[in-house]
Amino acid sequence: MKMVVLAGLMCALAGSSAYAQSSTCKAQAAEKKLAGAALNSFMKKCETDAQKACNASAADRKLAGAAKASFTKKCLTDAVGA
Repeated sequence: MKMVVLAGLMCALAGSSAYAQSSTCKAQAAEKKLAGAALNSFMKKCETDAQKACNASAADRKLAGAAKASFTKKCLTDAVGA
C-alpha cells in the first residue's frame, strides 16, 4: 500500500516539474525590484532556464511536432508571466 501512495506522489511531482519556479519571472523581478540592465539580465536568464525546463518536460512527455510546440509555448508563457 505504501508503494502505491509513493508512486502516486512521485507522478504528481513529476507532472509539475516544468513549473518548479515558485512564481513567474516577472513576479520574481518585481519582488526583487529590478530595473534597467539588472532586469534585462535577470529576465534573459530566467527565460533561458524556463525554456530548458519546458523542453525537458516536453521530452519527458514524448511530445513532438505541433503538440510539442503548443506545450512549450504555453509552458514558457506560464513560467515567464504575461
